[in-house]
Amino acid sequence: MRIAPALGAMLAGIAFSSAVSAAAPSADPAVAPFEFKADRFADIQVLRYQVPGFEQLSLRQKRLAYYLTQAGLAGRDIFWDQKYRHNLLVRKTLEGILTSYSGPRSGPEWEAFTTYAKRVFFASGIHHHYGNAKMLPEFSPAYLASLIAKSDAAQLPLAGKSVTAFAEDLTPILFDPKTDAKSTNLDAGIDNVLGSANNFYRGVTAAEVEAYYAEKTRTGNPRLSYGLNSQLAKIDGQLVERTWKVGGMYGPAIEQIVGWLQKAATVAENDLQKQTIEHLIRFYQTGDINDFDQSCIAWVKDTQSRVDFVNGFIEVYVDSLQKRGSYESVVSMRDEVATKRIAAISDQAQWFEDHAPIMKAHKKASVKGISAKVITVIGETGDAAPSTPIGINLPNAEWIREQHGSKSVSLSNITASYNDVQSKSPVTAEFGSSPEVITRLKQWSALASDLHTDMHEVIGHASGQINPGVGTTDQTLKNYAGTLEEARADLVALYYIMDPKLVEIGVMPSLAVGQAGYDKYVMNALITQLYRIQPGHNLEEAHMRNRQLVAAWAYEKGRAENVIERFSRDGKTFVRINDYARLRALFGDLLREIQRIKSEGDFEAGKALVENYGVKVDQALLTEVHHRYAPLNIAPYMGFIQPKLLPVQKGDEIVDVRVEYPTDFLSQMLEYGREHAFLPVEN
Repeated sequence: MRIAPALGAMLAGIAFSSAVSAAAPSADPAVAPFEFKADRFADIQVLRYQVPGFEQLSLRQKRLAYYLTQAGLAGRDIFWDQKYRHNLLVRKTLEGILTSYSGPRSGPEWEAFTTYAKRVFFASGIHHHYGNAKMLPEFSPAYLASLIAKSDAAQLPLAGKSVTAFAEDLTPILFDPKTDAKSTNLDAGIDNVLGSANNFYRGVTAAEVEAYYAEKTRTGNPRLSYGLNSQLAKIDGQLVERTWKVGGMYGPAIEQIVGWLQKAATVAENDLQKQTIEHLIRFYQTGDINDFDQSCIAWVKDTQSRVDFVNGFIEVYVDSLQKRGSYESVVSMRDEVATKRIAAISDQAQWFEDHAPIMKAHKKASVKGISAKVITVIGETGDAAPSTPIGINLPNAEWIREQHGSKSVSLSNITASYNDVQSKSPVTAEFGSSPEVITRLKQWSALASDLHTDMHEVIGHASGQINPGVGTTDQTLKNYAGTLEEARADLVALYYIMDPKLVEIGVMPSLAVGQAGYDKYVMNALITQLYRIQPGHNLEEAHMRNRQLVAAWAYEKGRAENVIERFSRDGKTFVRINDYARLRALFGDLLREIQRIKSEGDFEAGKALVENYGVKVDQALLTEVHHRYAPLNIAPYMGFIQPKLLPVQKGDEIVDVRVEYPTDFLSQMLEYGREHAFLPVEN
């Protein structure tokens, strides 16, 4: 589970004072300040991040980080193919054109082509990374055909086709808005499997998927995450799981992952980390989810390693039925200083559980094994890049969380980059409802965002329990599970950020921080996040839906008391909070209800909440928001160029590892295509 950055990355999770200073530019006037911004195209701002402290790692730790980073990159193709069956075909076509096209590389259509290519690279496919809709090129099919014709055929995935036939086959894939329109379709009243273009299923319906896994759960081990690492396909009329493993689907890439993990195991920092890696290797070799669970258990128990990692089929947001995990890798190192604040929160986990405004039957009598830290990211891949989370809480398997605990992390250097850009943003002045609110946001919104992420990940996702005999949320809440879980975790954070307990334990100076958190959350949920979607559209992404659900429900339930007020000034819409204490109580009420929905598996109530409050958008307000943002020249989405780890060798021995900070996004994408591509275009 993760928290995604909100618009402008304001919901960020760092230890404010330490992390910002750790990645801050050098005060030495002879040293050029680090430039966080790298590229801007379409609706994307590409940033860079630093890895402060890497030089202080031991050689063993540096080698470990290098091997784990290479393991992550080895699986990059997997995520591309998971998102859409033609993504690798498209990507390799774009790569071939960009590296070998012999025609003029200038003019409006060439600029449109390079912008489209960047968008595809950023999204790991032809569907928008956040909105799920197909991104249509702003150049013509004829121009695409001319690009292909003047490129080196040996660098294109023609598969024996003529250049003309190849271009014709690509035309509907790229240009027809009705062909595979959404990568993940969560709309109500449709077959969400058939309506989604992702590559998790072939030739099956949602009903067939649900029946297949209901039977697996009935006859097998009900605690296993069936379907996490496979494609379910109908072959010769029979349902078949094509498992992602060595010798199975995605085998060539997984073999490369395993090879690097085997190297990593030789330099693990301790026995638990070695066990984590070895169980993960077995999982990739066998495809047995028991092996993955054992890896997760060892990973949760390992709280001592300085270098840490996530690698595997983790988050299920791309699957409309919330079963199949997208490939991702995050390699990191502990930020020792910044971890102190988040540890102060995790140490009080039982207190927060005991005082939560949820039903007693839904509380954990004993909160186990919550470990929390702030991390410095070293490298990310797959579902974690270029667009990255700012907080992570894993593992996702509910039974492991209940019996063994979980790990929560906030990504300090990622957020330091966001904060550098955000500190110069005019958004607060444009959308803040009053001078008082604007002043409070400027003073406290960064710390409020830190605490929100901490509480969301450390306490939120780790809180509550499912009633005995009730299935996991992919079984009970289905396509609404992701939105409802993120809303539940957000509500825990919102409820406690206005609690004096946080002042008592020393993580914030006063409740003014909590008020700033409420100001920013409500403003973003009801107004500013709309900049991320186009007029005529509704909300698709789980985190956007959850934020609107939370704020819109509270607005409606508190309307008679004018708790949240929506008003116009000079033709512009604003929202302001008139009663923070009452709003906190409303957040508590909604938290109680969503926890009940999860604990009892109440699909209909969950569906009603999401559909009534989290999906539909006021189109007039949406148009207004776009008009107001236009002169601000702010990209609604941000993501990152990754640092590059370079081994220094004497013969075959690695004697050091250096970090380089590439500056060109497109060059890195082409380099990845040359060095880390292991799958064919059809899998």
